[in-house]
Amino acid sequence: MAQAWKCSGLRWLAGGPVLVWDGGRRSALTWGKRVAFGVAEGGVRTCVGARGHSCPTGAAVSARSTGARCEECARLDRAHSVAADTIADDPRPYHVYLAWFGPGMVKVGITAEERGSARLLEQGAVCFSWLGVGPLMAARRTEELLRAALGVPDRIPYVEKRTVRAVLPEAAADRAAEVAELYGRAVALPAWPESLVREPLRVVDHVEVFGLAGLPVAVGEVGELVAGGVVSGELVAAAGPDLHLATGGGVVVLDTRLMSGWGLVPAGGGEVTVPVREFKEEAGVQDGLF
Repeated sequence: MAQAWKCSGLRWLAGGPVLVWDGGRRSALTWGKRVAFGVAEGGVRTCVGARGHSCPTGAAVSARSTGARCEECARLDRAHSVAADTIADDPRPYHVYLAWFGPGMVKVGITAEERGSARLLEQGAVCFSWLGVGPLMAARRTEELLRAALGVPDRIPYVEKRTVRAVLPEAAADRAAEVAELYGRAVALPAWPESLVREPLRVVDHVEVFGLAGLPVAVGEVGELVAGGVVSGELVAAAGPDLHLATGGGVVVLDTRLMSGWGLVPAGGGEVTVPVREFKEEAGVQDGLF
């Protein structure tokens, strides 16, 4: 029986995206690479634990969950979380940013300055610009100001991001236009926290980093993995946690967060045999799995 591997998720490094496996092994992902794996027969998806610790009960979790955590571990993972507003005394400086994912899809968010643009890569932001930098609560107040005054959301659903990646404007200037327009409206607002230092407009574009130029339109997304199922395709692009895989039936998007918690085994190729949710017409010695 082939050795089963457990995936810790997709990470964005200086050289591009990599899949990380329990134990620290990494698989670099390059365009044109065949990504093929199976889910162990009879396997059950189990909780990945929280904050570096294993789930004490090894609880089974839903195959459709992108968090792959049981209720208790999910609660622990959010403890002391910036997103949950539980660490108001964090002394680190934070960036406020505007991120663009496609026409009409701009969001505001914050990220620790020390993380650089990692958060934007992890979210699949096609382009972005910093707005300002300062203490956490000043950054949070600025985020709330933009949401209240300009109606800018702080979340864009992933399914919406996925369906537009193949139909983005070709020119970088066109992709940057909405960020630049919203930046101008944002900096003109009164009541900015005095401790937040405004950053100049500088739009960073990720189209080349993600491999989105000339991307074929995806026909659907993997809805869940199942025991005995296979995922196989040629990598044509990656953005955030998503891999765009060319298969015999067209390009299918795999959210790599669905891989966590499963025992995964090598697959020689073949077709995708896990459930795929179709998009609407709107838009030798095995060292590792790959």
